[in-house]
Amino acid sequence: MRKTAVMTDNLFLKHDPGHGHVESPERLRVIYEQLDKPEIKENFLFPPFGPASHEMLRLIHTEAHIARVAATSGKRFDLLDADTTTSPRSYDAACLAAGAVVEGTRLLVAGEVDNCFALVRPPGHHAESTHGKGFCLFNNVAIAAQYALTELKLKKVLIIDWDLHHGNGTQHSFYATDQVLYFSTHQYPYYPGTGAALENGDGAGLGFTINVPLPGGQGDDAFARIFNSLLVPVARQYQPDMIMVSAGFDIYKGDPLGTMHVTADGFAYMTRLLLELVDEVCRGRLLLTLEGGYHLIGQRDGVLAVLAELVGRKFLQEETFARLSCSSVAVPGLETAQKIAKKNWKL
Repeated sequence: MRKTAVMTDNLFLKHDPGHGHVESPERLRVIYEQLDKPEIKENFLFPPFGPASHEMLRLIHTEAHIARVAATSGKRFDLLDADTTTSPRSYDAACLAAGAVVEGTRLLVAGEVDNCFALVRPPGHHAESTHGKGFCLFNNVAIAAQYALTELKLKKVLIIDWDLHHGNGTQHSFYATDQVLYFSTHQYPYYPGTGAALENGDGAGLGFTINVPLPGGQGDDAFARIFNSLLVPVARQYQPDMIMVSAGFDIYKGDPLGTMHVTADGFAYMTRLLLELVDEVCRGRLLLTLEGGYHLIGQRDGVLAVLAELVGRKFLQEETFARLSCSSVAVPGLETAQKIAKKNWKL
């Protein structure tokens, strides 16, 4: 059994984008209800954490953006963009979400836990340095990655984004640096419109952004092949000090916002593969933070599958893991992504 930290707080349920909005508190409530069951709760650690400080937020975001989000505090309703609305406690929840991912990072680097899953809202990977976007107020994973580099003195961080949507904010935060390798699988062309295969970094960061745009319809076998044939060999060469995952569960089959076909087995496979990878390259340091996911049952079951793998209670059957490890299914767009990556990596 591993020491798996799970970051939860009821304040995350207080962020309410409004009636009928898909990014609803129910997305977390269905997970928290499962974690409240004694037979599940006893397997995990639930460490305390506080909100991200102003200085932490400034690692990624401008003063003007922080002030804009802070100005929503106490307001019944505010609009950061056409998709991104706030409620009276949204600013507090957003600060706490970023703080949860930062604290999870600190715990991992200090060796106090083996891995961590931050089950937070609002999500973060669309938030740009200057503005909120796509349901996201602050970019939780980007803040934590920069904190790891700046404050914890790590040299390199790998961010994997398996959300349905491309993490434009995360990509832009690290596009010109080699200290963060950003690897994204996403439906394309789709919101937010970024994430073409040719977007592969700039300056010192050239080659340190890898995008695998997908047309939709990809399932467990396709994601397994992408991870096996592209992500793992690149990660072994990059040798990060830590791996972070923007874990979106909107690639689940039947999610209302996408057309991917990933099942709980697929999420478990990616997680187990990453656990083996971090044991090999970065002392087991693996942190996941919740991004999208709008099919409540799929979100719940996917998260539980990931948590089971993290703590060592294997969800995935060995024969399924073995089959997915050898996946040779055709994946539209993978060959192009590999061709671009080969300019900088041995594949």
